[in-house]
Amino acid sequence: MAWSSGQRVLAEFLGTFGLVLSVTGAALLSLNVDTGAFSPDARVLLISLSLGMGVIGMIYAFGDVSGAHLNPAVTLAMWISGRTKARDVVPYVVAQLLGGIVAVAAVAGVAYGSSTLWASARAAALASQGYSGNGSPYTVAIGSVFLLEVVLTFFLVLVILYATRGDGFAKNLAPVGIGLTLIMTNLVAIPIDGASVNPARSFAPAVLSAVWSSDQWAIRQDWLFWVAPLVGGILAAAVERVLRASAA
Repeated sequence: MAWSSGQRVLAEFLGTFGLVLSVTGAALLSLNVDTGAFSPDARVLLISLSLGMGVIGMIYAFGDVSGAHLNPAVTLAMWISGRTKARDVVPYVVAQLLGGIVAVAAVAGVAYGSSTLWASARAAALASQGYSGNGSPYTVAIGSVFLLEVVLTFFLVLVILYATRGDGFAKNLAPVGIGLTLIMTNLVAIPIDGASVNPARSFAPAVLSAVWSSDQWAIRQDWLFWVAPLVGGILAAAVERVLRASAA
């Protein structure tokens, strides 16, 4: 069974929409804590689990159509590994970015229904990430954030590359392994920089926050959440090529 390029691009749009909806929805809507329902630790767990389970669902839904990259770093790594055609790279990435933007806009529309929640959402740059300075709520130095994003993206993409191999013993469980790895990355990184490991996940709230808020810190810092994940993806693709089994 074959899918057209348009169908594959639409699958990437919808899959990334679901991914970003799951993480941004959990991150933003849990800011409505007037009842004290969520402690900071509970929010980290909530966001991580929501993202991981959302990704599992999106991969099962769209994996056969487009490969369910849902992440520019994954698309780049898949191309380097020879598993994605060069002509698909830009359309996939554009679809991922648009899917993320629409997802954040949808969650922001829900948050707008509460003046208190909307104020908190804007202050948090619509659940973007950030390192210290420029109004960011995080206090970790840029070098530490860069290293963390590279390392976590490296392991996430490496798991994706191996779990989705056609000859892999765990291919049918690949979405579960990928989702669990993504949960791990967020449990580790949310307290440090908000957790990204995906340029589409970071770009969407940063760009919309720049439109809907006078505070521009998220969009000014977004370059890091492009460069570091892409570096991690490139390193993962390089390691995957080195560790390929030779033909008997």
